[in-house]
Amino acid sequence: MTTMKLQKLVYYSQAWSLVWDEEPLFDEPIEAWANGPVVRSLYDAHRGQFKVGTSDFVGRGKCSNLSKKQKETIDGVLKYYGDKSAQWLIDLTHLEDPWRNARGNCGRGESCDSVISHDAMMEYYSGL
Repeated sequence: MTTMKLQKLVYYSQAWSLVWDEEPLFDEPIEAWANGPVVRSLYDAHRGQFKVGTSDFVGRGKCSNLSKKQKETIDGVLKYYGDKSAQWLIDLTHLEDPWRNARGNCGRGESCDSVISHDAMMEYYSGL
């Protein structure tokens, strides 16, 4: 899949984990970049690539470390968002308050590394 799509699916997995499971799925912060939410450490792992596959992340984590609840959350996110295009997911995040509010006064297309807080995600997505 494209790295853009991967980033958005990771973002939604975190958001829905906060709502459904009442805990974060991972500790790394999510930043409000110009093309939507991005986990910088994940970006660093796929920098320079347009598409990635599972082989690109060998040795960087194990599915067996996820709880049953975490796997169910990820599966739910993939079931709903997984067939959407990267652009559709980018457009959706741009309509939603957590990304928009974290960007603050950053202009369209402007670089921004403001963090989208867990509280902002929980508040917004729990209202949907």
